[in-house]
Amino acid sequence: MKKKYWYWTIAILIVALGGGMLGAGLYFYHVAVVPGPKSFLSKKTPLKKTDPLYHQKLWFEKVHKTKWTMKSAGGDYKLVADYIPAAKKSNKTVLIAHGFNGSKEDMGAYAYLFHELGYNVVARDARGQGQSQGDYIGYGWPDRLDDKKWIKKIIAKNPDSKIVMFGVSMGGATTMMVSGEHLPHQVKAFIEDCGYTNVKTEINYQAEQLYHLPTIIRVPLVDIVSLITRVRAGYFFGQASSVKQLAKNKRPMLFIHGTKDKFVPTKMIYANYRATNGPKEMWLVKGAGHARSYQTKPKAYEQHVKAFLDKYVH
Repeated sequence: MKKKYWYWTIAILIVALGGGMLGAGLYFYHVAVVPGPKSFLSKKTPLKKTDPLYHQKLWFEKVHKTKWTMKSAGGDYKLVADYIPAAKKSNKTVLIAHGFNGSKEDMGAYAYLFHELGYNVVARDARGQGQSQGDYIGYGWPDRLDDKKWIKKIIAKNPDSKIVMFGVSMGGATTMMVSGEHLPHQVKAFIEDCGYTNVKTEINYQAEQLYHLPTIIRVPLVDIVSLITRVRAGYFFGQASSVKQLAKNKRPMLFIHGTKDKFVPTKMIYANYRATNGPKEMWLVKGAGHARSYQTKPKAYEQHVKAFLDKYVH
């Protein structure tokens, strides 16, 4: 009787633990993957004149934009982008990718930078964010296929296009993931700013930093969230790897990262940099926090981007 009692006790504990982990997994799926307000992200504030990029952001707010739309890869969602032509007719175009739970409006200062360099600008909203449809955040993985379609749309407008892709944070990771795809010859170079090595590592890191979960709970919990993401959004976290995609890239890439980045740890830039097989440059911005390299060193940022593009986009 005692053995039978212990068997039932153990079975009940296993079921309870499994149910608890599943419940926690569903909660963290909502936190990490479902678009919406996030308590761990800084709230957006009105533009202030004290912002080092005030002029650039104000320009983006006021400049005339043409709305572009298309269906996502797979055709499930309507996606939206803003198109801003260069001041003088140009065949150079930049595709700009925003960060986690963000939108194209967050990328105004970068749009200004490229516009000043003579580029047409396409700033898009990733699926599930901004004005684009979708009920999950793709962390760059499904978005890489959407961005291939945006690239094709740019080429359809001008077959002689010379295209650069640029992204910050999740957009930086997306840029690296796109680099590993089979792309048309019109794509000339990539610039990524503070992108992560892969989604699973980044979410593990955030679970530790934000919730202080011990490894014995954190690792299986992230796997459960990954499985839920596969069922609901079509991808495992482990698939979404910048490093693996970079290994297939042979085009030029500029890597940028702040030395004080606590959201996507600075050390990730080294693995990303080593992985790519194309011409590459790396710039560490001293004292810059996450996605704040441009704000921290505006002139130097503009100079590094210009020098890189002058070298590889003729």
